[in-house]
Amino acid sequence: MPQEAPKSIPDGMHTITMHLWFNGNCKKAIDFYEKVFEAKSVAPPVPTPDGKGVMHAMLKIGDSNLMMADAWPKNWEQGPKSSATASLWLYVEDCDALYNRAVEAGCEVVEEMMDAFWGDRNGKVKDPFGHCWSIASNKWIVTPEEMQEGMNEWLKSLKK
Repeated sequence: MPQEAPKSIPDGMHTITMHLWFNGNCKKAIDFYEKVFEAKSVAPPVPTPDGKGVMHAMLKIGDSNLMMADAWPKNWEQGPKSSATASLWLYVEDCDALYNRAVEAGCEVVEEMMDAFWGDRNGKVKDPFGHCWSIASNKWIVTPEEMQEGMNEWLKSLKK
């Protein structure tokens, strides 16, 4: 009897899933993300063939999965060196509390918390592994006109 074909997108996954790469410190990142971002492990991390790193791990933060791995020989990907190539946008109920917890745990402030013209309260931090996290809560509903006006004011402030 033929087996049923699997779903194109497995249960519990979304169309896009962030996959972060690390330079030998994925295990420490897992611990850090569990502590700071209240991430939950989906399954035990799979070690690299030499047993020194993590070949694959998946954490869940809120309703989203985050794949992680250490770069290892024959891998195209590498962890951040001087700057991140992408950042994560994390919506939470209390962005100020999470932002403060992240900074206290050792994240570098990239952008202070602010009330943004598009209706979010948000700030950005860089974790000890080089990945940037925007931490936000949606606070206000703004009209397209209010957003345009706010954006114009913000752009003017950058020229000062």
